[in-house]
Amino acid sequence: MDPMTKLDQAATRYREAKQEFDAARDEAADAVADALRAGKRPTDVTARSPFTAAYVRQIARRNDIEPAKPGPKKEQTA
Repeated sequence: MDPMTKLDQAATRYREAKQEFDAARDEAADAVADALRAGKRPTDVTARSPFTAAYVRQIARRNDIEPAKPGPKKEQTA
């Protein structure tokens, strides 16, 4: 096969795969936002998503979702 034809075919496959990846990433981000809006704990959402905790927070900010309230504070012993 001609190297340029091979390159054209590989580039086409790459672009198609990137479009599928982008669509899957957007779908997962929408699902993360939906779970957070439904009141699910961010740690649980992060554990079940393909994203890092920092990216889950970023998704929340982009969707105007308030940060989770902090948990109870532990007493400090001297």
